[in-house]
Amino acid sequence: MIFKRRNPRPLLRAIGEFFWPRGGWRRAATYVLHRMRRLPDSPERICIGIAAGLYVSFLPLYGLHFLSAALVAWIFRGNILAALLGTFYGNPLTFPLMAAGGMELGSWLLGTEVRVSVTRIVGVVGRAGGELMHNLFSVFTGEAVHWGRLIGFYSNVYLPYMVGGLLLGLPFAVAAYFVHLPLVRAYQRSRAKRLKARFEAARQRQRALEAGDET
Repeated sequence: MIFKRRNPRPLLRAIGEFFWPRGGWRRAATYVLHRMRRLPDSPERICIGIAAGLYVSFLPLYGLHFLSAALVAWIFRGNILAALLGTFYGNPLTFPLMAAGGMELGSWLLGTEVRVSVTRIVGVVGRAGGELMHNLFSVFTGEAVHWGRLIGFYSNVYLPYMVGGLLLGLPFAVAAYFVHLPLVRAYQRSRAKRLKARFEAARQRQRALEAGDET
């Protein structure tokens, strides 16, 4: 099957490689950047997609970053695949910094205090998502629901994180667009020259073969 591993990874190995990819984060980042530059689209659309992926990484949408990045890229007519690759700027190394910045900025704008430590934010968001699913399925299971804790999570964590992330992500997204644009343009020009040189070399070889056949 396409994109399916021939030998599936064990669960613990998959979790470990999420936090520390094989070859390290530098190799992973180099690979993602290489894939971004080689996308068959205009540099402007590619960079809009990259900016969209980076932007949504600042938002508390864990599990929905791919979908959100694709939606933002589609709205601004960016490359959707570049947006998906751009979400890799959000990773276990950068999420704590993004969360801290978003919480601090959002709490300051809303005039509230930061009530959750940065190290606990991801876990708190995950538990809130699980509790939300529990409440939704309670319609079928008949179990008790607990909306009070979700209301507290929304006001103390989600709202300031979202407000701060929406604003904090903007300058980084704009910077990502303008930083990547000349790089993608230069790469595409260089690649076009290499392809043209290969084409010319192949045509010359073909002419030489035809001249040899005539003699």
